[in-house]
This record gives sequence, C-alpha cells and structure tokens, in this order.
Amino acid sequence: MFSLHGIGVGGGIVIGRARRLEASERDVPRYRVCDDQVERELARLETAIEVVKAELQAIAEQLPEEGPAEARALLDVHAMILDDPALVDAARDSVREHLRNAEWAFAAQATHLAAQFDEIDDEYLRERGRDVLQVADRVTRVLSGSRTRTYTGRDEPRIFVAEDLSPADMLSLRSAVGFAIDQGGATSHTAILARGMNVPAVVGAGLASRLIADDDWLVLDGEQGVVIVAPDESVLSQYRHLQALSLREREALQKLLHVPAITKDGTSIQLCANIERPDEAVAALAGGAEGVGLFRSEFLFLNRRELPDEDEQYEAYREAVVAMQGRPVTIRTLDVGADKALARSGAQIAQNPALGRRAIRYCLSQPTMFLAQLRAILRASAHGPVRLLIPMLAHGHEIDQTLRLIGIAKVQLSERGIAFDEGMPVGGMVEIPAAALSASLFVRRLDFLSIGTNDLTQYTLAIDRADHEVASLYEPFHPSVLRLVAMTIRAARRAGKPVAVCGEMAGDWGAAHLLLGMGLREFSMHPASLLRVKREILRADVTQLAPRVARLLQAVDPLRMRAQLARLVGAP
Repeated sequence: MFSLHGIGVGGGIVIGRARRLEASERDVPRYRVCDDQVERELARLETAIEVVKAELQAIAEQLPEEGPAEARALLDVHAMILDDPALVDAARDSVREHLRNAEWAFAAQATHLAAQFDEIDDEYLRERGRDVLQVADRVTRVLSGSRTRTYTGRDEPRIFVAEDLSPADMLSLRSAVGFAIDQGGATSHTAILARGMNVPAVVGAGLASRLIADDDWLVLDGEQGVVIVAPDESVLSQYRHLQALSLREREALQKLLHVPAITKDGTSIQLCANIERPDEAVAALAGGAEGVGLFRSEFLFLNRRELPDEDEQYEAYREAVVAMQGRPVTIRTLDVGADKALARSGAQIAQNPALGRRAIRYCLSQPTMFLAQLRAILRASAHGPVRLLIPMLAHGHEIDQTLRLIGIAKVQLSERGIAFDEGMPVGGMVEIPAAALSASLFVRRLDFLSIGTNDLTQYTLAIDRADHEVASLYEPFHPSVLRLVAMTIRAARRAGKPVAVCGEMAGDWGAAHLLLGMGLREFSMHPASLLRVKREILRADVTQLAPRVARLLQAVDPLRMRAQLARLVGAP
C-alpha cells in the first residue's frame, strides 16, 4: 500500500479498480521531405485536422442533455485551437519552408505555443498551453494512424489513470467513476470538466500513471487530493465511512443553493464567480453565483496573428452579461504582456514577464487596441450591469491615463450613437504590494477594488509557485500577505467603496472566517467552491470574528499564524 498526492478538484471519495490509459505520444516522427512531397504533407495535415474536428463534433452531438454545462464549451475551445493561425498556419509554413513532415511541424509549433503560455504569470491562463498540447496530441495520433486513446474494454466502473487527459477523451470514458492525472492544476480544463461531471478527480498527481497498474484497487479522495494504491481492509473501512459522510455533505450543500448568504449576525455577503469564457456564465448562474466577480478577457487575444476587433469583443462580453440575467459582470481588461497578446513574428520575450510590460502597462502602451476593448466593454454595459476592472495597478498616473481613455471611448461611442452605461463603475486590481500600500489613494479615484491574492502572494514573497524548486515556500497565509489584504479591505471600507477578493483565497472555505473578520463582504471564486464557502458564511458571526481576526493579524510567525487560523475555522 502506498499513497500519491496531488490537487483535489472535488467530487468526493470513490473506491474502485484502476484502468491505466496509454501515455501521450512523445516520439513524434521527424524527417525532412522533398520539394515534390510538400503538397502531400500539407494534404495529410489538412485531413488530420478535419478528422479531429469531426471527432470533437461527434462527441459534442452525443452529449446527454443532463451532461455538464462546461462540456460543449470545452470541446469548442479545442475546435477553435484547430482554426488558430498561430498554430495551423505556422505548421503549414514549417512544412513549406523547412521541409518538415506534418507530424513534426504541427507538434513543434504546438510545443512553441505552449511554452509561451508557461511564461504567463496567471495560473489560469498558463494552463491553456495544455489545451494546445492536447489538441496537437490528437492531431499527431491521426497522422500516425493511432486514431483514439479511448478505453474500449468492458463497460464497468473504473478509476482512469493517465499522464494527461483532454476534455474530449474524458467525455468518451462513459464508465469513469474517478480520474487520477499526472499533469494539470486546479484551473486546467481537465479539472473544470471533472467538477462539472461531479466525478472525483486528482490532478497533478506526479507519477500516478507509472506507479499504478491496471486493476489495482484505489481509494481516490477528490477533496484532499489523495490516491491510495492497494489499500488494506482497515483503510478501506475508514474510507467507506468517509465516503458516506462526503455523500451526505454534498447532498446538504445542494440544499443551500437558493439560501441567501447571510451570516448569523445578519450580515449579507455577495458570492460571485470567476469565469474565463462567456459560456461559463451559465454554469456560474446554475452554481448559485450572484454575479461574475472576474471575467478574464485574455481568451480573445492569445496566440492570434490579428487582434480581435471591437465587434468580436463586444459579442463575447454581451453574451456573458445577458446570460447573468441582470446580475453584475466584472470584466477585467487584457492581463497579458506584449509577448503573449499576439503570436506576431519578431515579438521580443521579456526577460522576466511577471515584472515587465504587461497588463495595464501594455494596454496603455497600445492605446488603439485598448480603446477598442474599452468601447466593446462599454457597449456590453447597455445589456446589464457591467463593471470594468484594471489589472496590475501600481501608480496613480496609470489610473488617470486609463480614466482618460475611458472618457475618449465614451465620446467615440456617443458620436456613433451607440448606447452604453455612462456610469459604468471602474475598479482596480490589488495584486502587488505597492497597490495594497496605496489603497487609500486608489479608492479616491476608483469605484471599487478587487484583490488578486494569487499574484499578491507571489509578488510579496518573491515566489513563483509554478517553479517546483520554491513552490513549497508559497504561503498565501503568510502574515505579510494577510496584512496587505486586511489593509486593502480596511481602506476600501473607510472610503465606502466595495472591495472583493477574486484570488484562490476567496474559494478556500477555510479562509472564509478570516476574510469575514477582516471586513470582506464580496467573494469571487470558481463556481464549484460557492456552496462550501456559503456554508461557512451561514455558520459565521462577524461581530465575534472581527476582534479575533484583529488579534490574529498581530502574529509575525507563519507557523503561529497557521495554528491560529485552524482555531478560527471552528469559531462561531
């Protein structure tokens, strides 16, 4: 018996036998072709792409009506990648110019694009590189004659174990009762779909696909991120008991779906969702979200040779606003750097993208592009309540320049006779220490603040949690980080301005009491976390939490802070 640890993405506990799926193709054939073979290679590539598109379409058409809301959207994402010029056109050019075979050209360009995503600071966006590799794997399989990796054995319940697994493959595994995946993070599309399927899953499980054999008995805990291989009878008995408790807990949480998020002392709390694409707004609404606290706009810009025009952006923003049926939608302006916004030839890669010209710094340096996005967001505000969120603020002059451009965008729309909300709120992200320390200044110029605890933690501690050598030092509950969060909340409340937390801390049910005690009244998180956080809110008494949190924030030792937090979770 041994155990593996990764990232739990929910779904409870499952006990069953393993079915190991073959590893992704790594040895892509690489050879040069002759000039007279170029057209043949291009034809092979076109055929493979069309085959994969047809496969994705067939899977989408076979989805049951009661299937996960995210399923079709994720299949559409992979289909869109197959139309991405940064991938497909570049692969064609590689065949023509470098005389590479189709498999080599396509796989190499996919690897190049995925490497660009790896440098993005935002973990959610960084995971999109995995989508490119998954699509490339599917295409190269067709090219090599290995059409699918779907398990075709007996239709009996299995816990599927794989190095990686695309959404399309997951949806094909009808007998799956659980997933243990070597790769991926909490924001990967694999994790998102597992949540939507309500199937226990552990991602980032390291060497699971190498250490687990077919028919091994497994205990998979999707809450704690643990996979126990070949458990003995005492462990099985323990987890059967925990499994029953988990099932009852999930049933109890579902009963909270329509219960208002109000603490014991009568404090009303707003629970919102983070989304990446407009079609995810439907799942957010179904999960009980009272609005969208963070709508990432980057999906419209990444890995394109041409910028999305104003109308394309407007349609995407409008779709999310309409889907939320009158609930507020907070749209964050482009939050990537010059080297990631477009796959343009000659783009220079910043030596340190996290500290370079990214987010609002990049947008202000590209006013034509930025004005198009601002006009699109303003136009969407005519269809429902919209809030505009500015990322990575550090200086007051960045706010002033952005507000001037918003004013210009309003004049341009007015001259065209296009409707928009003249009073659309404008807020700023607090995700670097300078912003937290300047919060009292920011709230005088902005309508609201939103705290990105992921980046705030990384910038405060100088740690990239994607770097495995220092990831263990990443501590979102470090006293310094918590003081910056509390400082920001206090500054906003004193000014009478709304403030939210939209980083992972908001979706950590164990942190709910802490944030409530700091004075937070708006949380934004992945929709799957909403009900658990709501449960903690219903249990909390803010009047009792506030003085306890004030004393807790005086701690300077991270270990002592952790101990006090553990006691706080049990507070009334």
